[in-house]
Amino acid sequence: PALFMENARKGSIVSRANSIGSTSASSVPNTDDEDSDYHQEPYKESYKDQRRRAHTQAEQKRRDAIKKGYNDLQAIVPTCEQQDFSIGSQKLSKAIVLQKTIDYIQFLHKEKKKQEEEVSTLRKDVMALKIMKVNYEQIVKAHQDNPNEGKNQVSDEVKFNVFQGIMDSLFQSFNASVSVTSFQELSACVFSWIEEQCKPQTLRDVVLGVLHKVKSQLY
Repeated sequence: PALFMENARKGSIVSRANSIGSTSASSVPNTDDEDSDYHQEPYKESYKDQRRRAHTQAEQKRRDAIKKGYNDLQAIVPTCEQQDFSIGSQKLSKAIVLQKTIDYIQFLHKEKKKQEEEVSTLRKDVMALKIMKVNYEQIVKAHQDNPNEGKNQVSDEVKFNVFQGIMDSLFQSFNASVSVTSFQELSACVFSWIEEQCKPQTLRDVVLGVLHKVKSQLY
């Protein structure tokens, strides 16, 4: 009986130990979950590294594109290729490249505007020449249609005599009215002579007098 009682007591102690162990185990997280979290952590770190690497590559591409752009500007802009003795053989900075590019673009705009003005002037000249060509063609055609026209026209000598008579008459009045003592007095007298002697009626009388004189000489 004593042995039986001792074994029963030991069995009760083991049962309670098992009960306590099962209760404690239920409060402890699953070791498999811990293992799974442990294996996921390197995956997260790898994803961060991948994002960092992608960002670095994108940044490098951006810098390479900017560098290529500046190199292209230096190759295209003539002033960037010229030797600048103030900076020696040093590489041009980005600020200098941009400034030279701006200056060159402004120069091109001025040249473009100048060329547009020249083209506009040339177009006007072409238009005037076309008008003159049409007028001369009409004159030639009129002479061809009327070959006898012009036989009774006055000679160049008669036209010169008319012009000379008008100028002589105007010069006589100019010489009598204008003083050349000083430039100030000359200017004042010229304006006064123009107002008095170059009126339409006065010029008309002068021209009629010259024409009557030339006509009397011819006939």
